[in-house]
Amino acid sequence: MTDNGVSSYRRYLQGDPHALEELVRTYSDGLTQYAYLYVHDYATAEDVMEESFAALILKRKQLPDLLHFKAYLYKIARNKSLDLLRSKKRRELPLSGYEEALVCADPEEGIADRLRDRTVFEALQKLPQDYRDALYFAYFDGYKISEISAMTGKSRKKVYNLLARAKAALKEILLKEGIGYDDL
Repeated sequence: MTDNGVSSYRRYLQGDPHALEELVRTYSDGLTQYAYLYVHDYATAEDVMEESFAALILKRKQLPDLLHFKAYLYKIARNKSLDLLRSKKRRELPLSGYEEALVCADPEEGIADRLRDRTVFEALQKLPQDYRDALYFAYFDGYKISEISAMTGKSRKKVYNLLARAKAALKEILLKEGIGYDDL
């Protein structure tokens, strides 16, 4: 299991100038995609990512439980996203730019795969925020239920139930769109 940025963050706190670069390189893409789930605009999500790292630099917080550094960073991004939404009085932001969030490293990937990814991504946006968070942490970031529980402050049973409900709701939406789980 990786250290989830713990060693890089420790080195950063001790003054290593390259450690912060490692953290940004490692977490910037995932953090941007996570923020996008909240703000629904790729450029704004990038701003949230940058603000999250800025907060990390300004606070230089010694974490008592460094095992959850990545969760701490994602919590900063979540709070920055929610602050932004509150400041804009929860008005809906345009859904522009999400194609850029789905651009694949392999240029030969077929258009059918992109359409499927787009449909799945749009289906995720229709889910309640708790469901999106649970699915994102579990399937995009690979966290275990116990880790998600520690990060969110929800009991393991609650996280397990959220994941089960989220998967069922996502499946229902995808079936309406003509995509079955077997197609994923």
